[in-house]
Amino acid sequence: MKRNLIPALAFMALFLSCQPAEKNTNLLQQALASPDPAIQRVMDSLDLYEVQIKYTRIDRANDSLILKDHTFQVDDDHYFYPASTVKFPIAVLALERLNQTDTLSMNTRYYVEGDTIESTVLKDVSEVFAVSDNLANNRLLELLGQDAVNQALAKKGIGPVRISHRLGYHSDDLRTKPWIVYLNDSTTSPSLPTTNTAPMPLQINALKKGTGYYEGDSLMAQPFDFSLKNYYPINAQHDVLKRVIFPEKFPEEERFQLSPDQRKELLKAMHTVPRKAGYDADTYYDGYCKFFIYGDTKDNIPEHMKIYNKVGFAYGTLTDCAYIVDEKNNVEFMLTATLLVNKDGVFNDDAYEYDEVGIPFLAALGRTLYALELERK
Repeated sequence: MKRNLIPALAFMALFLSCQPAEKNTNLLQQALASPDPAIQRVMDSLDLYEVQIKYTRIDRANDSLILKDHTFQVDDDHYFYPASTVKFPIAVLALERLNQTDTLSMNTRYYVEGDTIESTVLKDVSEVFAVSDNLANNRLLELLGQDAVNQALAKKGIGPVRISHRLGYHSDDLRTKPWIVYLNDSTTSPSLPTTNTAPMPLQINALKKGTGYYEGDSLMAQPFDFSLKNYYPINAQHDVLKRVIFPEKFPEEERFQLSPDQRKELLKAMHTVPRKAGYDADTYYDGYCKFFIYGDTKDNIPEHMKIYNKVGFAYGTLTDCAYIVDEKNNVEFMLTATLLVNKDGVFNDDAYEYDEVGIPFLAALGRTLYALELERK
């Protein structure tokens, strides 16, 4: 995708250094009032873009850790398509699932029955975060099943969430496929097929969007219905991120039960850019799956900047859920945001304003908040 460069971090930091940052501790409000055209273009047409944002300010004092949330238009009852952001909880729960079977580890080789691709959970997790690979996600979902994902998240107090389908292709198949694993030069199946509950239509707002959609080559002159799609709102996304980054802030029963090695590998996968995961840097540049701050540039992300995140983009909806850390300047904050960019109101026509509106907004929002964080005491 073509990405247009917008003002550099240094310029934004210089501009915002003149603003009274500490007079208003809600940095999200300040960021959204920025004169940056990429931000104001969206803020001037909020109904069109269906923006939702959650920002967490992080303060550390001695041994204390304080998380303060600020939100903008966050509404669990206003639907947006989560796209690949659902891969985050699926990857985490797959790692957790390994601990329930003695014969499985992150490096156990396996394949899904009926498929020819051999993989490991560690490889799948890396691919999910580095380039948002759909097949890697679907393999992990075969191990878990949709019902198990939904139930596990609910038990940890994360919701509302409804995972109802695989990604990358349409399938009404509710039955998972067995994993075939390699053990001592032989194969065995640690997972039996399960049949998941058929999804019921969601009962929330904004499920029917636009004025039409393509079904094959035919234009259907009616809104596109998302009621049977995955449902993973901003609050749930932010809660998953918090439990991964700061598990100590939650009671034991609400944490993901990961070993130290599993959590270490998960965090590594979350911030590793594609070129460091073995992908071609021209095709999969650093900002390919890092929308905040760097999404609109093909420049390499500096070594001291770590972005632990998961993005999603499909059906004109762009979403990023991130923990952003500047190790050199001791800056850290969490940010989750989504917006819809579908000016013509038609879905499945590949005419979405990702590069013109969506990515520039998310990049500018991340840069502006980062600059404000640099200035605050």
